[in-house]
Amino acid sequence: MSAQPVNSNEAPVAPEGHVTIEIDGQTMFAPKGSMIIHAADKAGIPIPRFCYHEKLSIAANCRMCLVDVEKSPKPSPACATPVMDGMKVQTRSDKALKYQRSVMEFLLINHPLDCPICDQGGECELQDVSLGYGRSVSRFNERKRVVADEDMGPLVATEMTRCIQCTRCVRFTDEVAGTQELGGLYRGDELQIGTYDGKPLTTELSGNVIDVCPVGALTNKVFQFKARPWELTARESLGYHDAMGSNLFLHVRRGEVLRVVPRENELVNECWLSDRDRYSHEGLYAADRATQPLQKINGEWKEVSWAEALAAAREVLEANRGDDLGVLVHPSTSNEEGALLARLATALGSGNIDHRINNRDFSDAPVAEAFGMPLAEIEKADHIVLLGSNVRHELPLLHARMRKAQTSNGAQIHAINPVDFDFTFKLAGKQIVAPSRFAEALENVQLIDAVKAGGNTVIIVGAIAENHPQAASIRAAASRFAAATGARVCRIPQGANALGLARAGVLPAGKDVNAMLAQARKAYVLYGIEPGLDFADTAAARKALAGATVVAFSQFACASTRDVADLILPIGALPEIDATLTNLDGREQQARAGGKLPGEAREGWRVLRALGGDMQLDGFGFTDLAGLRASLQPVAVKVAASAQPQISGEGFEVASTPAIYRTDAVVRRAQALQSHPLNHAPRIVLNGDDAARLQLVEGQMAKVGTDAGKATLPVVVDARVAAGTVWIESGHGATAPLGAARVTVVAA
Repeated sequence: MSAQPVNSNEAPVAPEGHVTIEIDGQTMFAPKGSMIIHAADKAGIPIPRFCYHEKLSIAANCRMCLVDVEKSPKPSPACATPVMDGMKVQTRSDKALKYQRSVMEFLLINHPLDCPICDQGGECELQDVSLGYGRSVSRFNERKRVVADEDMGPLVATEMTRCIQCTRCVRFTDEVAGTQELGGLYRGDELQIGTYDGKPLTTELSGNVIDVCPVGALTNKVFQFKARPWELTARESLGYHDAMGSNLFLHVRRGEVLRVVPRENELVNECWLSDRDRYSHEGLYAADRATQPLQKINGEWKEVSWAEALAAAREVLEANRGDDLGVLVHPSTSNEEGALLARLATALGSGNIDHRINNRDFSDAPVAEAFGMPLAEIEKADHIVLLGSNVRHELPLLHARMRKAQTSNGAQIHAINPVDFDFTFKLAGKQIVAPSRFAEALENVQLIDAVKAGGNTVIIVGAIAENHPQAASIRAAASRFAAATGARVCRIPQGANALGLARAGVLPAGKDVNAMLAQARKAYVLYGIEPGLDFADTAAARKALAGATVVAFSQFACASTRDVADLILPIGALPEIDATLTNLDGREQQARAGGKLPGEAREGWRVLRALGGDMQLDGFGFTDLAGLRASLQPVAVKVAASAQPQISGEGFEVASTPAIYRTDAVVRRAQALQSHPLNHAPRIVLNGDDAARLQLVEGQMAKVGTDAGKATLPVVVDARVAAGTVWIESGHGATAPLGAARVTVVAA
């Protein structure tokens, strides 16, 4: 909504679709159907409020925004009173102030006087507004009401006696998250906000109820009592656990990241943040964080100086130039680090560099691409086809945009998946089929006809499709579908900065990641990778790395890195460095360093610059980050196609999805997220008919095997899984060997 102040010396003529109103003597135009509060906000006229939030529906239940409207015998709530032509409003008249102060007094009747010890103190809307509208002495002498708290899970702390029943949290879980987990219980002066079933919040966006709460009723359980707001310094940063690149602030005290809050950007994450981005900072301080250069000497790990570590790395690289060297890069690596890694590989004569460590099929030379429809426009789509994605876990805020497209724009959403995943929007159509039948499903005449009926269509291709051994044929089918229907293709980049790394040249002119692992190199550079969990084919990776000399640039000195590496160089994670990432829209965004680098860890670009400078390689002559950024430019790499993987053997097709809180090394170490109800232990999920045929029951242990390895996992029977398919979540050590296209399943 908008309001436009006008020159009071001229006769106001409202534009079409607008009315002329006056607020506090200021004449302005406002759109028909908008509310007084919209016009006042646009004109910069402050009106106190608690229940109103620009992203949520209007509730009008706190009454703090009461104003004096001419000719109205009663006070009017500014958030719920539509503007009318000729309306005159007073927000600061004696009558209006009396209304507002009276409401403030009622709100404070039952509110506890715990501001000095309240963890919301210093950033509490109630505290701020009461300073201007509250009385210095309470006239209420009766006993204050006390509300029992309930456990809402590991992320959100509750103190419901402070609640003023604004219902912002209720409306958020209903309208944005779509989980309807909170509501008003009881009536009258017994009204309280709580969960319907007494269970923890399960939405992947639960932390946002903390942001919308105007009091200290809902707070950050991980941050609780660690610091006061005025002790914190805010640093602009980015989410780096998916390709959206959510804008956020790191709240830092003495170099330690204590809290993460959203930074508003309507084109990316609006004003929301996923729990994965909000709480992952806990993982930065894990016990196995790499804080000192380590070198394996005579089979034993020894701490060494940076000079010794760089000399050892230089020796390895000098001895393994050209095709003997492979460079494997995590897809969340920054543009600056990626560009230097590409320069390093080129200077050493190696075309064996790749960041596509999750992919299996390179027969169509796949490279990450920007979304065909900008993220902010997806909520305006008429038809959305979701192909091979548990989008709610893969990109939580894209899932929220899709829900918004349906609730606000009436979008018809169709899904083709191996599992009937739990989404918070209704599906106009769905085909639950094994991944090998995705291409066939896209040729469904009814789907094509339904989508053709709408003018604004998008097809979203997710991780299940992108990382399948037959991904090339699925991508080709998506392109044919788009050509037949006019849909725009949005392939979700497989990594937080996969698109940026592709543009920076972190792509193979020689061997891709599959070839580098199938035909082992003599030496490897691992950058930001946890080798036991991050590769699509963990067994092949560990086999290839075990027989090679490995230089690992890593944030963590974990067991799997120690097993395969000969040298560990500790580098900073994104919250600790200045960096640039490119999100799924192709938007380059910068993050500022917030947290202090632990121990002797250094920024990755700085380590690469020192190494390249010592070796006197081209492209390493800059002296600071500004100099590096000035030298950055897109690098075109002609990526060769390789043979499509052969799918052989009997058994069930695998539908592998990244576990929501096991996507990368930092998230896997965030303790609160590991305790979240959405974080499941390793398991194998199959439908009832397949389970009955194998004589398996819920909870029974089953042996799941491939040519590469075997695992023993508990069985979950779920009718949502397609016939002939097993659903496995990656990111667990137990499921790491099960990345093949087919697995055998027998009772343990």
